[in-house]
Amino acid sequence: MSFTDKEIIDNLKTIIKPYVNDKERLENINPDTEFIKDLEINSANLVDVILDVEDKFDIRIENDEMEKMLSVGASLEIIQSKIT
Repeated sequence: MSFTDKEIIDNLKTIIKPYVNDKERLENINPDTEFIKDLEINSANLVDVILDVEDKFDIRIENDEMEKMLSVGASLEIIQSKIT
């Protein structure tokens, strides 16, 4: 299955929405957006986000990759590498 970068970002936006208090920041996410710093998602919720990403895209994300998934761009790269 293949997704465009925009489709992945749209899916990420849906996945992280329950964890973001500032909805305006959520609407303006881009590859440079950092989950913890910009969206104020705490690290425990970030684990939930990663689990949701695995389910949504039917992929397995390894621990070393999880540690790198701190921004939308990094997540996009990891997801793309798994689904292609």
